[in-house]
Amino acid sequence: MAVHDDCKLKFLELKAKRTHRFIVYKIEEKQKQVIVEKLGEPAQSYEDFTASLPADECRYAVYDFDFVTEENVQKSRIFFIAWCPDTSRVRSKMIYASSKDRFKRELDGIQIELQATDPTEMGLDVIRSRAS
Repeated sequence: MAVHDDCKLKFLELKAKRTHRFIVYKIEEKQKQVIVEKLGEPAQSYEDFTASLPADECRYAVYDFDFVTEENVQKSRIFFIAWCPDTSRVRSKMIYASSKDRFKRELDGIQIELQATDPTEMGLDVIRSRAS
């Protein structure tokens, strides 16, 4: 599975310049490559991010989560989320599962990985507990 240059470029912008809050990646089966499907503006919320994931199709996503620690320190963690809902096609699940590690290696700087098959597995409470 090839990875479009744009995928790495947008990830670097998110990581270094913080020009995006999140990135949703899609595997283009016909072209056999991972492409950027959607970019989230820095002001967009976690709810905007989860709403941008299709309910019955797999996606990869990166989310830049800002939070304040108990010591009142502003921090951020970059999450990699493998979104694979139970209702998606079996073939699609297999392609996303088999390409995930290779794709993730292309994105240097991911701090926390999550696998989710339904929205509760990547709720804001889960993100918060994994970030700290």
